[in-house]
Amino acid sequence: MRRIPRKVEVEHEPGKFTRYLRHDNGEGFVSPHASVHPDATIRPGAYVEAGARVGAHAKVGRFSWVDVDAVVGRGARVDENVHVGVRGVVGDDARVGSGTRLGTDSRVPSGVVVPPDAIVPDGETAHGERRRKDFGTAA
Repeated sequence: MRRIPRKVEVEHEPGKFTRYLRHDNGEGFVSPHASVHPDATIRPGAYVEAGARVGAHAKVGRFSWVDVDAVVGRGARVDENVHVGVRGVVGDDARVGSGTRLGTDSRVPSGVVVPPDAIVPDGETAHGERRRKDFGTAA
């Protein structure tokens, strides 16, 4: 059985390395200077940078990047291949579709669903449908 190393180093410029730890829940890469709740899921190939925060029950998809000082709120879902820009905020229970790019200081309000491949410019707030929480039962 192949053992996956717990600590990794990535050379981002010649001679300059950034160290990451593998998150226990999902095996994605997390900076030792980030705050990720133990119940959050960071999928393989995803990165959470220094100063970033990921809340309880949040999910960060494969090959996504939560940049420096960004926030992914409680219960939020960031799908595959998403970039949450520097100081970007994904609110509690929000969902960001695959391939989306959130600019620096951008915001996704709590409960909002951003469709796949969207671009939210620097400093802007994403607009989208609100996630419904009032699901009834079928008759």
